[in-house]
Amino acid sequence: MITGKIKNQIDQIWDTFWESAGITNPMTVLEQMTYLFFIKMLDDAQMQREALDSQLDMPHASDDTFDYGSWHNPETGENVPMLNLRWHYFKNLPAEEMYRTIQRDVFPYIKTLNRGENSAYSRFMGNANFLIASPRALVKIVDGIDTLEMNDRDTMGDVYEYILGKMAASGKNGQFRTPRHIIRMMVELMRPTLNDTVCDPAMGSAGFIVETAKYIKDHYHAELMKQHNDEHFRRSMLHGFDTDQTMLRIGAMNLMLHDINNPDVAFRDSLSSDNTDTDRYTLILANPPFAGNLDYEAVSKSLLATAKTKKTELLFLALFLRSLALGGRCASIVPDGVLTGTSNAHKAIRKAIVDDNRLEAVISMPSGVFKPYAGVSTAILIFTKTEAGGTDKVWFYDMKADGFSLDDKRNPISDNDIPDIIARFQALDAEADRTRTDKSFLVPVDEIREHDYDLAFNTYKETIREVVEYEAPEVLIGRAAALAAKITDGINSLHSLINKQ
Repeated sequence: MITGKIKNQIDQIWDTFWESAGITNPMTVLEQMTYLFFIKMLDDAQMQREALDSQLDMPHASDDTFDYGSWHNPETGENVPMLNLRWHYFKNLPAEEMYRTIQRDVFPYIKTLNRGENSAYSRFMGNANFLIASPRALVKIVDGIDTLEMNDRDTMGDVYEYILGKMAASGKNGQFRTPRHIIRMMVELMRPTLNDTVCDPAMGSAGFIVETAKYIKDHYHAELMKQHNDEHFRRSMLHGFDTDQTMLRIGAMNLMLHDINNPDVAFRDSLSSDNTDTDRYTLILANPPFAGNLDYEAVSKSLLATAKTKKTELLFLALFLRSLALGGRCASIVPDGVLTGTSNAHKAIRKAIVDDNRLEAVISMPSGVFKPYAGVSTAILIFTKTEAGGTDKVWFYDMKADGFSLDDKRNPISDNDIPDIIARFQALDAEADRTRTDKSFLVPVDEIREHDYDLAFNTYKETIREVVEYEAPEVLIGRAAALAAKITDGINSLHSLINKQ
């Protein structure tokens, strides 16, 4: 958890972009901060290696990032000493010289990096642009970042999450970020293991991948000491794809700050025919886009065979079914329309999940969960790919509170159903005694079929209506007449008093 001091430091850096650098698009601010974080982290890592070499009285060996010679800048044709490219050197230069060094040399250099442990982030640098136009603003930003302790990966991960939250709270580009506590809930519901191969086909800022990595580290610390487990965890366990190069850079930095340096993160339109993933992943965690531009002609024909539609939320569910290996599990956020839509495509995808695979849970969430930037009602679908059915009873839960107010402010509150959701999902046998008036209950699959595969919580809940008995009309009329007579007597008495005067 980051402290108030660090939050204030981040806020000051953020304000400098807006007020001094003239950059007001939150996505651009985050992107430019990400570049500078990356530059500083490269130098910090090498300084740690150099310190270790000094302690061991060993000569400093050349490094994949900064060797001890010079770098030929193809844009200027000059040979630049490697020292000039390092954060601890240029941060002390005068404003104009620092600006020229970063713009002319450092930034072009980091765009060429594409090897070693840095490749997950650096391979997305090719079309990056340095947009800080003021030397004075750059000095303030560099000074601000230099005060942050970036050697503690847990702290820097929290710092980056805080910046992502600022981006969402600004009211722009918030669709890229699922609330962290909702991501954490979904990961804890699915309980990933070291045997899993995990994917988010619409990764955005990589929140699901990051939270999965943290869960693995927390629960399998001893097992990660074994080389084959560590290799799987760092190189072949985690996969994420997106169609936005900026988000790929941001997501890759988020992973790097959580000590995941080389996951399979790539530019890919997951719905297109270019994506051939089939029977590959054991766990998918996602909050796919509910709307947006869709090149219908480029959509994979295998997905259209499951759900012939232009709605991305349905196509992604078809993708999950195709991409999962047999026995693979999925937890995905979907808009309420997926649960109740009456189109052929809506019914087809629900039928495929219920009849051909195993639907386990439908967790309805209140519309305020995604405020302040969206008020859509959503749910979490949890299912397992079997291709042979297996749905017996489906667990429904009606989340009323997530620990935050459901208005635009999203202030912390005491009401929170998330711990109850996790505990009950891990002990579904005990839910058999729940009634349809409770927050959660089990529904037999035959009943779901009878309701045309409707998956809305309200379709199956039982509402208790109190019987209210009213008095007979003649009694009420008599009572009203008596009251009217009493009023008339009172008025007559007043008239008598007035006349006597």
